[in-house]
Amino acid sequence: MSELSALARELALALRERVVPHLGSHAARAHEEEPAEGGDITFAIDAQAEELLAEFLAERAPHVAFYSEDRGLVLPGGDADTVLVVDPIDGTRPALAGFESCCVCVAVAPLHDAVTMGEVQVGCVVEIPSGTVFLAERGEGLIEAPPVRLSRNEQLERMFWVYGFRGRPVRIYMELLGPLIEGSSVGGGSFELGSASYDMTRVLTGQLDAYIEPGPRIIGELPGTRSEFERVGGGAVLNNTPYDLAAATLCLEEGGAIVTDAAGRSLADRPLLGSGPEHQMSVVASASPRLHARLIEELDAGMERLAFSLAGAQETESR
Repeated sequence: MSELSALARELALALRERVVPHLGSHAARAHEEEPAEGGDITFAIDAQAEELLAEFLAERAPHVAFYSEDRGLVLPGGDADTVLVVDPIDGTRPALAGFESCCVCVAVAPLHDAVTMGEVQVGCVVEIPSGTVFLAERGEGLIEAPPVRLSRNEQLERMFWVYGFRGRPVRIYMELLGPLIEGSSVGGGSFELGSASYDMTRVLTGQLDAYIEPGPRIIGELPGTRSEFERVGGGAVLNNTPYDLAAATLCLEEGGAIVTDAAGRSLADRPLLGSGPEHQMSVVASASPRLHARLIEELDAGMERLAFSLAGAQETESR
């Protein structure tokens, strides 16, 4: 295990220890006055985790920069050539409810202005309730993880899969994802678990076949939908950001799973540092190339259906 891998693992486990006593706590649901860097609500439990993050790195790695959900990019006093991209609690709402679907995410990359997702060298995801560790080094595979059991299912109607609704307009999502949800509702199952990294690592464990999050593709191809995302997000667009995806993406890729955006394109050239709408990424993660190809085909068809539906609604309103 490299020095940076050990640092990422130690930080993730320290953040877990800070959060565990507050799982399911109603006091931890208090809102902070200022929203997070990306526009989401900062709960009291988030603030406590962010405090530990700053304290840990100041003591253990004062030469390392970090980018976090609430603080954005924080540079040390001297020069830094490494940045940790940290989501102290991915799945804050499940954590506040005392559910198992919440994780700490730490990705490690070189620090420069144009650093990308493809430059992440270490990814660490730790399940908060259980302490289970997923740790990957680029080119070295998963160096710590539960047994990888990628599903062999390639049929959409037998798919067990997951999506996310936090800050997303449900009617738009149902127009796009409805046939997949209906088609798998008897022979398989669809779920909303509240944590991108938890959702993605379930593909490695074999509990799920796929994770689908199309939000940025919807806005990119149908920009008129952005106002609906902002309405649901309280003025902010709350799709997945690099700190949600970076660590889990590396873990999945090193574990043999497939990860792209919702149009089937690699995430490798996407910026790593940032949380605004221009940095947000759609994602499809799945257990096999064949299933992945079928999902992208379904999303392509769904985007055409959504565009037609929105155009019809606008025509009706203009009459």
